[in-house]
Amino acid sequence: MAFNSFQFLLFFPIVVILYYLIPRKLKRIWLLIASYYFYMSWSAQYAILIAASTLITYFSGILLEKNEKVSVRKWIVAGSFISNLGILVFFKYFDFLLDNVNSVLSLFGAGQVSNPFSLILPVGISFYTFQALGYTMDVYRNEIKAEKNIISYALFVSFFPQLVAGPIERSKNLLSQIKEIPGKKKFDYNKFVSGFGLMCFGMFTKMVIADRLSVFVDGVYNGLYYVGFAETFMAAIAFSLQIYCDFGGYSMIAIGAANVMGFDLCENFYAPYFADSIANFWRRWHISLSSWFKDYLYIPLGGNRCSKPRKYFNLMVTFLVSGLWHGADWTYVLWGGIHGIYQIVGDLLKPVKEKANILFKTDKTASSYKFGRIIVTFTLTTLAWIPFRAANFSELVMYFKNMFTRPNFWAFFDDTLFEYGLSRQETTILMVALLVLLLVDLVKYNQNLTIGEYLLEQNTWFRWIALILLIAACLVFGQYGIDFDSTQFIYFQF
Repeated sequence: MAFNSFQFLLFFPIVVILYYLIPRKLKRIWLLIASYYFYMSWSAQYAILIAASTLITYFSGILLEKNEKVSVRKWIVAGSFISNLGILVFFKYFDFLLDNVNSVLSLFGAGQVSNPFSLILPVGISFYTFQALGYTMDVYRNEIKAEKNIISYALFVSFFPQLVAGPIERSKNLLSQIKEIPGKKKFDYNKFVSGFGLMCFGMFTKMVIADRLSVFVDGVYNGLYYVGFAETFMAAIAFSLQIYCDFGGYSMIAIGAANVMGFDLCENFYAPYFADSIANFWRRWHISLSSWFKDYLYIPLGGNRCSKPRKYFNLMVTFLVSGLWHGADWTYVLWGGIHGIYQIVGDLLKPVKEKANILFKTDKTASSYKFGRIIVTFTLTTLAWIPFRAANFSELVMYFKNMFTRPNFWAFFDDTLFEYGLSRQETTILMVALLVLLLVDLVKYNQNLTIGEYLLEQNTWFRWIALILLIAACLVFGQYGIDFDSTQFIYFQF
């Protein structure tokens, strides 16, 4: 059941209405039932995996609280991680590992190992696994108390707005709110309106922008044998915007849906393409995952409180693992490695950049300086997205080869770019929608307000006209528009 589906348009209002009508003592049970129903609409049999992860980490937390002996506590944490990551590796990486084993065997002329399983990747498994493991680590570090109420904890792991694609919530935030449900006031109008605004704009970015961009991007990738610099250049930019609008749109819908029910989820995107460095980009992009890797991998490895070589090693390990987390393919590992190299090179070049700024008397407060840094960061990020989007290394090599060996600059000025699925009219609609996105991100960047919070500050007539226009845009130009089919959210595959 995707957010941009007819089923969700029926499911969500029913869940919300009953949530506010039933007695407070039953609210957690109702949300837990709704969350499992939501997940089982994807794949009923894999709900057992969420239940298993929930029970393992639930009892791990209780055992950690009952044992003070360090060695025992470490074994409990190890057991929780090994079992949960074992499930994740089996379902997500078994085929990948087997393919690599067979590749090595083929180099020595050995026979191939057949795959005895036919596995389908359970939707959201990477997200809820990391959320549950984060809870285990928080209890181990004595940052929170172990949750004794199995209903509250099960709801924390499976809360449906952020279940299949995040944000990856921390127990200190979401679990504490779930525990407070019986004492919450029934309805918060401001939070409801702000959340509804976020949901509407999230739908807009997904259905009007991301799905439209995907038509062009897919068209270019499907015709790689024929494209040149112009098509690959525009497709690279288009995919950068597509993945932001797709995943950022999902996060907005998730956060907004939680707001409608009175919950606050963590921020997941903060105008990332206004970042002025790669390090700053990762403080703005997929914030919940970035902070997870920082707290539970980078810092335990030693973080930056060590020698520079060790710091750089820690950075590379973190980004390589992050790449592998995104997908079972070496192209994702390459993407993570590229970002690790960006970070290391950026740190190494700091003294050089400072000397250059002094030499050329650079005014760092000038808007041109900031804009230049933003453009450079966006360019580097966009180049890194190419291996992320490529299906394999052969496609990646062909993409770059065509980009740098086929200089068809005239394609920018004739109708060539309209041959990949988007007509001139559809491109105009896309440009207008992207302008709206730019304005919303500028508000976020300058005023630190989400679109929901911004609309809440406006007059009632303006607020509801804006919401009606967003809904109308989704209905007319989104997945219900002529010749456009809704595409699955990109991050469902992770």
